[in-house]
Amino acid sequence: MNLSPRAFIAALACGLCTLAAAQSAFPSRPVTLMVPYPAGSASDFTARTFHDPLGKQLATPVVVENLGGAAGAIAAVKLLSAPADGHYLFQGSPNELILSGLVNKGVKYQSGDFRMVAPVAVSHLVLVAAAHVPVDTMDQLADLARARKAAPLTYGSSGPGTLYHLLGALMAKRTGAELTHVPYKGGAPLMQDLLGGQIDFAFMPYQSSYADLVKQGRIKVIGSLADAKLPAPFQDVPSYKASRQFKDFGFSIWTAYLVRQGTPQATVDQLAAAFQAALQQPQVRGPLEAQAKTLFAPMPLEQAAAFYKAEIARYQELVKTVGFEAQ
Repeated sequence: MNLSPRAFIAALACGLCTLAAAQSAFPSRPVTLMVPYPAGSASDFTARTFHDPLGKQLATPVVVENLGGAAGAIAAVKLLSAPADGHYLFQGSPNELILSGLVNKGVKYQSGDFRMVAPVAVSHLVLVAAAHVPVDTMDQLADLARARKAAPLTYGSSGPGTLYHLLGALMAKRTGAELTHVPYKGGAPLMQDLLGGQIDFAFMPYQSSYADLVKQGRIKVIGSLADAKLPAPFQDVPSYKASRQFKDFGFSIWTAYLVRQGTPQATVDQLAAAFQAALQQPQVRGPLEAQAKTLFAPMPLEQAAAFYKAEIARYQELVKTVGFEAQ
C-alpha cells in the first residue's frame, strides 16, 4: 500500500500515540504495597488485609513488601527511588513520613516528597507494661519511674525519633522521671522483648491479640491515649484523662497510602478510587475494625492533601515541645 508523505506522517504519529498510551497504561504490572516494618507487625496486618481486595479493584496482582530499618526511612527511600508511576505505594504513618525527616539528619527526603492517595485508618495507642512491672495504672508507672533513678525503667519503640519514642520522652518531661529508651526495627521484635521482660513498657498501637496475652499474664494494658473507650475486654482500661500526670496526652496513629510526587494525576485518581472501593468491602472493614481501628470516610484528594499538611504542622510542634535534636 502506497501512502502520500502527509498520510505516512499522520499514520506514524497515530502509531506513536498508540504506543505511548500503551506504555503509560496503569497498571501495567503488579502493584506493590511497601510496608516499612517486618512481617507480623500491626502495619503488616493492614497491608495484608488490603492487598487482595485492592488487586481485584485494579485488576492486577497486589503484593506486600516488608522492609524494616531506620524507623521506616529505608523503605521510604526505596519507594522514592522507584519510578513515579503508581506501581509502588508506601504504607505510611507520621513516623516515617513526617518525623523521620525532622529527627534524623541522615534522612534526605521530606514529607512533601510524597502525595497522599488514601488515608485508611486511625489506631488507638495504649501503654503496655511487662508482666514483671509492679504497676496497674499510668500514674503508678510514673511514680515507679521517678523512684527508679538509679536503675531507670526501660521503654521500647520502633526506632529513634518515632512517635513511640517521642511519647516516652514526653512522659519523662511531664513527670520528671528518668527513662531509658530501647529502639527496635519494628513492633514485632519489640513485643517479643516486652513479653520476655527485657524491657519494662512501651507505647503501642492497640491490637485485639493483646487480650489473650493479658489473660495469660504476659503483659498489662495499663492505660489508653484514646478519647473513646477501648473495645472489650479493655473497655475499663482508664484513659489518659483519668490520670494526674498524663494530661494532654491524647495521641493516635493514622495509616495512609502514598505515592511519589510526580505520579500522573490519572493514576492517582485510579488508585484513590480503588482504595475507596476496597474500604467499603466487609473483608477489609471487618478485620481492621476488629483491631479497634477507626476507618476514614472516603476523602477527596484535595481534602487528603489538607489533612496531610495539618498533620505535618502538628508533629513539628511535638518535636519542638519535647526538645528533640536531630541526630
